[in-house]
Parts: sequence; C-alpha cells; structure tokens
Amino acid sequence: MAEPGRKEYGVDPEEFRSAQVDAAALLDAGLGDVDWSVPPPGVVRFTIDVPSGKLAAMALGKPDDPSVVLVPGATGSKEDFSLMMPDLAEAGYYALTYDLAGQYQSAGAGPENLVPPRQHYDYKLFVDDFLAVLETTATPAHVVAYSFAGIIAQLAYVHRPELFRSITFLGCPPEPGQTFRGVSRIGRFSTWVNGRAGAALLIWGIRSGRVAHVPPGRQRFVNYRFRFTRRASVRDIYTLMQNIPDLRAELAEAPLPKFVAVGEHDLWPLQLHRLFAQAIRARIGVYRGGHSPCETSPHEFSRDLLALYARDGDA
Repeated sequence: MAEPGRKEYGVDPEEFRSAQVDAAALLDAGLGDVDWSVPPPGVVRFTIDVPSGKLAAMALGKPDDPSVVLVPGATGSKEDFSLMMPDLAEAGYYALTYDLAGQYQSAGAGPENLVPPRQHYDYKLFVDDFLAVLETTATPAHVVAYSFAGIIAQLAYVHRPELFRSITFLGCPPEPGQTFRGVSRIGRFSTWVNGRAGAALLIWGIRSGRVAHVPPGRQRFVNYRFRFTRRASVRDIYTLMQNIPDLRAELAEAPLPKFVAVGEHDLWPLQLHRLFAQAIRARIGVYRGGHSPCETSPHEFSRDLLALYARDGDA
C-alpha cells in the first residue's frame, strides 16, 4: 500500500512504550476472566436525554473534575470501559461512558424519536447524541472513542472543536471509504453484502469468536447484550462504515493532543493504524491483544492516557 501520510506530512508518530513491564502491565497480566456485568465500586448509573431518546450511562469520579468521555463502538457498551474507570477517577478525572443509540441498554433510542422522525440510524444521529452527552460534562473534555465511535468523534470534532480537550482513537477504522475491506476474515465478503447481510455476518463473527477470541466470561456478557441491541442499529452502522468520510487533513491541523491506541492483533493491519496516526499527527500506543485494549490492557492504556493528559497541563 502507498503511504500518502508519509509523503504529505513527512512526520512519524511518537509511540508510547506500551510493551514495558511496569505495575500497570503486571495488573493487566493478572486480570483473569472478568465478570463484566458487575460495575466498578462507586459507579453511578443514570440516563442522558439526547435527540434520539434516552441513553444508558455510568460515571465514576467527581462531576466537577476534568471529564473523560469514553464512547463504545458498534455492538459494544459502556461496560467495555469498566476496568479503566477506577484508574481515571483515582487520578482526578470524571469518567463517563454510555451505550450508543440502539445498543444494549440504550436500545430504545433511535431515529423514530427524532424531530422529525427518520428511518435509519445515520451519522448525524450519532454525532448529535454524542455532542449532547459532551454538553452534560465539564467541557472541553478528553474523548476516548472506540472503533466505530472514532468516526463519530471525528465528525463531532470538526463540527464543535471547542468541546474537545484531547481525542483518542481506540481501534478506530484507519482508512476512509469502505473500511471493512481491510478487516481480516470478513473483509473479503464485505464488498458485496448489503447492510442486513453485513450486520448478520458481523454479529455471527462476534458471537462465534471468529472476529475475536475472548475469555468465557466476556463471551457470555457479549452474547447477553445481543439480546437487547437492535439489529437495525447494527445494520445501519455497517452501512455507514462502508462510506467513512476522510477527515485526516482536518485532524492533522487540530491543535490538541491526539492519540491512536491499538492492539497488536487488531482487526485492521497495524501498518494501517501507523499510517493513520502519522497522517493526523498523533502519538500511537500498541498493546498486547486484539481489537480491545480497553478490555485486555486497561491499566496500561489508562497509564498512557494519563501521561497524554499530563502533557496537556492537567493536574
């Protein structure tokens, strides 16, 4: 593949030393099989009113502290960040996360609730919801956007940059356009299936463990939340991810800390993530495991986020 980022910008992203063996790495090595249905001690659960309805959320920390808004991806949920929230709160941050519209405990939120109603989940729905969530916190906020949510965060930043203090892309699709073409296993099927078939393929891959192999406790939780997630939301997100806008130039000029976090065995090849980080002038951290460093390396990932925030002048 050509390297347009290298030619256009001529810079290499600075990389966190995420492979170092320290206290965070030792904690991650001892995680074992986690019960993801149990929130961290002290977590507050609530709902947030947004244009598409009510979103299920949870938070840890003091609301007046600097905010870290953690946004899960397609078929995910707020619980994906459970292991990171205590580290962030103990460091003096208000960690807030929520389920996307149509996903898990936000399944009731959808395009039929908009004014006027719409037929499909689209980029505007997710961006407007996200901006509404941001505006409930102390802004500007640090944003951590996982996978599909990375696209939402990019669109939101271009629209309302003043709400962002930093932006972190966790396992974000690294290329614009039809992003599934680079995904291992299912990529070769993605160019000729529609949204309905693509969503079914994606859900099958996750539930069967073909997309990512996870411990039994994690798999039970993943399968459980599929009972609630609306298939229409997964279908529409799959369709959206076949046409991702190219905002790399705008992000490259963004005068705020940027970080790309990715597992060494992510869905997309690591080289594509490095090129994405280079193109947007971001630091990059590479962690053990697959698509979900927030699950498999939460303490190391939190450590690097806090180092990024410290560079921004946070106490």
